[in-house]
Amino acid sequence: MKRAIRVLISGGGTGGHIFPAISIANAIKARCPEADILFVGAENRMEMEKVPAAGYRIEGLPVSGFNRSNLLANFKVLWRLGKSLRLARQIVRGFNPDIAVGVGGYASGPTLWAAARRGVPTLIQEQNSYAGVTNKLLASKAHTICVAYEGMERFFPAGKIVLTGNPVRQDLCNDRLTRDEAFDFFGLDPHKKTILLIGGSLGALTLNTAVVESIPEIVKSGVQLIWQCGKRFDEKARAALKAAGDPACIKQMPFIARMDLAYKAADLVISRAGASSISELCLLGKPAILVPSPNVAEDHQTKNAEALSSKGAAILVRDAEARQRLMPCALSVVNDEDCLESMSRQISKLAQRDSAARIADIIFDIVDKK
Repeated sequence: MKRAIRVLISGGGTGGHIFPAISIANAIKARCPEADILFVGAENRMEMEKVPAAGYRIEGLPVSGFNRSNLLANFKVLWRLGKSLRLARQIVRGFNPDIAVGVGGYASGPTLWAAARRGVPTLIQEQNSYAGVTNKLLASKAHTICVAYEGMERFFPAGKIVLTGNPVRQDLCNDRLTRDEAFDFFGLDPHKKTILLIGGSLGALTLNTAVVESIPEIVKSGVQLIWQCGKRFDEKARAALKAAGDPACIKQMPFIARMDLAYKAADLVISRAGASSISELCLLGKPAILVPSPNVAEDHQTKNAEALSSKGAAILVRDAEARQRLMPCALSVVNDEDCLESMSRQISKLAQRDSAARIADIIFDIVDKK
């Protein structure tokens, strides 16, 4: 290639979209340090903070999701979509990318549509086992569709699909970290069983409520809990723990910056069933209880979780049952060594390794053949 590659990466909204996008960008930079990468995200979403913190430029679009509970509110949503499409065309024209990559999230649709209209090759990175509406609409114009699950031919043209897995945060795969370091970091006892509960980067009300209602049982069990509750639930979580005497066995925080250490300490993970979280669990071989969010398009988290639970790679607890079943199930499973070992073995079989590097290779191959 005679000049530095120019890559437009769009998407975001949650860590499940943002961290894979940054991983792809890092893989591109590792291969071509001179590469010029521009992100496009949704205004007022977390990518506008996380992407610059990772060292990349980002442009924001006023795009937002449709309101299913208040149809009248969607007039404003449509106006924002129209404005976003115009801005996306301007961004594509001004940046003149060699390729546009969409990782999902509100900004991905307008950006990839504008790029395809201008003749820029596009690559879709579909993270879930059930494809979203936007990616299905964009698929006909896409050059390549990178997926994390088999059987995606029911959504996309088979000839465009490449099974790559989902990119994960590179710091999670640091083999030099020890469990002792992890327990020291969180101030926990390395001789006790430890559960990690993560409700995604924004928290999860059902999971948090299940913990609050089970604090006495957790304390009595002798099990330790690392609890990421999300910023919106932080005050309630701290108040609940204070009322319980601030038990030392529960380490609560709104957001865990050192997820590498949190995973290292965990014997069992409780998580929503977002694609990025599942990819991390597979790569690290962590036994898990998955509680799919009911508030996502096409109920794709349930389908993600079923893809694992059907193989004995995880336990599925439905959101409607979580307040009653989740913590009793977790406290039982974390002490069942045979169950933990079996789930770890099965979930490890589903791991797709070096996903970001493989997607970067595809990106360079597409641009080289332009």
